[in-house]
Amino acid sequence: MNEPLQWGAESLWQQLEPLLPGLSVEVVARSASTNTALLERARVRVEPATDELVQVRKSIESAAFGRRAADVQPCLLVAEHQTGGRGRMGRVWQSAAGASLTFSLSLPMNPTDWSGLSLAVGVALADALEPPGSTGKARIGLKWPNDLWLMDDGAEGAAPGRKLGGILIETVMAGPTRLAVVGIGLNVLPQPLEELSSGYACLQELNPAASAPWALVQVAAPLVRALREFERHGFAPFAERFAARDLLRGRAITTSQANLPEGVAQGVSPTGALRVQTGSGLHEVSSGEVSVRLDRGANAPDTESPASC
Repeated sequence: MNEPLQWGAESLWQQLEPLLPGLSVEVVARSASTNTALLERARVRVEPATDELVQVRKSIESAAFGRRAADVQPCLLVAEHQTGGRGRMGRVWQSAAGASLTFSLSLPMNPTDWSGLSLAVGVALADALEPPGSTGKARIGLKWPNDLWLMDDGAEGAAPGRKLGGILIETVMAGPTRLAVVGIGLNVLPQPLEELSSGYACLQELNPAASAPWALVQVAAPLVRALREFERHGFAPFAERFAARDLLRGRAITTSQANLPEGVAQGVSPTGALRVQTGSGLHEVSSGEVSVRLDRGANAPDTESPASC
């Protein structure tokens, strides 16, 4: 029988609460989707003049979590096993208990421009898991707009790497406040998964002692600091670090945008839009509902490897 995971939630809360006053840290054995759970909490209506700590009513998770109503204060929700993780554009995400780190962080945010937020989050995660310069040439690459890959030194024309993690960011209005819910899925241990268009990589390849609780400790504080920096200054402080890990730059890609089926990626704009060179010139693509693939994977199935939110 596997030993129970030791998350150290109280210690993590003590570290993070000064950065996010009012924060709660919760670890649950199972959740369909941590992003959905936090979005639903934010939508719960509270009767006027009730205390903010009143137990959640009319919420599908109240029995499981017993949290405050109208939860618009910061919350870090970790699921040891996420059974219905969601990716962008309705894709299926796979995970296994103990082999993945799946969590969502909700917090009020009011940036001047939301553009490039997923890229900033990716930079924060990659730099936390592999500090710049710690391993020589960076092994964690960032695939626009929301994926982390483990880079391989393969033969020319071969896949540049395999998917290590994913990011799903959603927002919801909660009264006068817009709440950002940042969902993270990271592969930690090897898993026997099939039909993965982007391959499978895990943190144990970088650190043989890696575990899901270890990964959470590595990324939690850098993620919070990055979100606060993005709120103040936008994508600009992250642009150079993203460029250093840009997986797509200089590579032939295909997109799901009807008027831009293929081209060569040429980095990102100051606001984080993907720049694509085609025969008709240089175009910019905002993330939205656009899917971008390396040419070799254009016809691969829409099944993704890391657990998400």
